[in-house]
Amino acid sequence: MHFLVAPDSFKGTFGAREVAEAIAAGVEAADGTADRCPVADGGEGTMAVLLEALGGERWQAQVHDPLRRPIVAELALLDDGETAVVETARACGLALVAPEDRDPEGADTYGAGELIAAAVAAGARRVLVAVGGSATTDGGRGAIEAIRLSDAAFVLSPTYDHERTNAAGVRLEVLCDVEAPFEEAARLFAPQKGADAAAVERLRRRLEAFAAALPRDPRGVPMGGCAGGLSGGLWAHGARLRSGAAFVLDAVGFDERLAAADAVIGGEGRLDPQSLAGKIVGKIARRCTAAGKPLHLIVGEDALGGDAPASISTVAEAAALEEIAQRAGELARER
Repeated sequence: MHFLVAPDSFKGTFGAREVAEAIAAGVEAADGTADRCPVADGGEGTMAVLLEALGGERWQAQVHDPLRRPIVAELALLDDGETAVVETARACGLALVAPEDRDPEGADTYGAGELIAAAVAAGARRVLVAVGGSATTDGGRGAIEAIRLSDAAFVLSPTYDHERTNAAGVRLEVLCDVEAPFEEAARLFAPQKGADAAAVERLRRRLEAFAAALPRDPRGVPMGGCAGGLSGGLWAHGARLRSGAAFVLDAVGFDERLAAADAVIGGEGRLDPQSLAGKIVGKIARRCTAAGKPLHLIVGEDALGGDAPASISTVAEAAALEEIAQRAGELARER
């Protein structure tokens, strides 16, 4: 059996490459072969996956975290010399704030805007903004402020077409990890960031007021709710929204590698309804179904239980890398 091993990262524990190596070890211990293909969906880990697939180098920039504390964050310039990858979680990610310090109403995306400006200053003509995993629900207000105060302010324009690039020759493309629209960002995601019911309602009203004041109203736009509405705020200023999962799968040559495989083993930290709504597992499941190949998942937590769709053949929970390898070997023997 030849398996295409295509896991996402397990948030807060293992990176996608670590998980892929563990799964491959289990497959090979069961006398199968493994094509290691770590993936991402526009959230955390996207920069590392694209760097591995496309080549490039890491750069560092002085920015601010979600609470406006100074930090150093990485971005990447890919090997084409003109494309940068900015992973906004590195500046405004939930992992940057200790649980006791989380402030869902005060946290903002200013550091994400600083990273975008740093990418342009480094010479990028195309900036891929990977959103997801943020501590924020500010609709992108902080990021827009930071960009306006920088030498990259020209990237904020609601009128230009990113298929042609703007007058300064820069394209801004947002790699989105969910399909939720801007107006749903507070209800769907703010509780994960520490907001209680009253805070969710205040954040919802704040986003509504902000949307009405933007150059283009992002409400109702699919994928506008990523990173607490950051994607919608950037869209309102001319950015193009793209499915992060689809972009990454194309970048790593997933379809060609799928054609050569007997089955796929994927994985992520938590399998839940959001996994099937724009995230990588759902995109892989659709491609496996179209190709007639089974998809097995190893996850940290299965919140779907018995409700996994027919496009997913099996789901197994695993807590540690050793257990992931063991489960992968069991799947290989079963096949």
